[in-house]
Amino acid sequence: MTYETIQVQKITGGCGAEVLGIDLNVMSNRQWDEVQRAFVEHGVIFFRDQKLTPEQHIEFARRWAPIDVNRFFKAAPGYPEIAEVRKEPEQKTNIGGGWHTDHSYDQEPAMGSILLAREVPEEGGDTLFANMYRAFETLSPGLQRTLEGMRAVHGSAHIFGKGGVNDKNPEGASRYENHDKVGADVVHPVVIKHPLSGRKALYVNRAFTLRFDGWTAEDSKPLLDHLYQHAARPEFTCRFRWREGSIAFWDNRATWHYAANDYQGERRLMHRITVAGCALQAATA
Repeated sequence: MTYETIQVQKITGGCGAEVLGIDLNVMSNRQWDEVQRAFVEHGVIFFRDQKLTPEQHIEFARRWAPIDVNRFFKAAPGYPEIAEVRKEPEQKTNIGGGWHTDHSYDQEPAMGSILLAREVPEEGGDTLFANMYRAFETLSPGLQRTLEGMRAVHGSAHIFGKGGVNDKNPEGASRYENHDKVGADVVHPVVIKHPLSGRKALYVNRAFTLRFDGWTAEDSKPLLDHLYQHAARPEFTCRFRWREGSIAFWDNRATWHYAANDYQGERRLMHRITVAGCALQAATA
């Protein structure tokens, strides 16, 4: 795909591209159209050296879709639409330190997340992304056909609920709230037809997928573990090194992400806005 008003440079063959030569505060209509195309084509797009105020961050997010406020994250002071992704120098755990996709526990999972770097460590703190189109396309044809007829149960209580992972973590109190708002588990197709690209994508993730619909967790575990290991293969991934003012905007229906926790003793502060998606449709053979 060619672009006329922006430069798009792929990060790796796995996924992701940097969008260059653009100021998100003053985009022309043609640039906006091409940024949208790059997002659909690459699954995650990156911008450098963007000087966005919180108000401009919110304005950029609303150009894509209504904001889907995460009910569990503490908000940036004065901006309930913006979730803080914060790690202080004395803290040992980070947010997002495992492969996952945001909001798969919702009936209508979020379209994407727009993460803006406010403070970053001297080194470390990269975010990795994995391509769920490639993850599905490289499975054996027999397994593809099997998965296309399946659905999976997703939930958040074990992570965000009372007695969950974050509630048990002494560092969680400064990051999370509303343990009582986890909601009921939801069911999504294991293989979706992506609502923008029309391509087939694998839609399970280690953080929030509980089991296959109609299966026990015990019976589900071997196949889910196989899919998780397969989908995280290096050739499906890219790694983004942050600088202050960098932005990553990823498609939660087409990618996973993973925040590396390799910057002990340093501060990292990111602002995240999540934008709303839609109910997911199953792919057909």
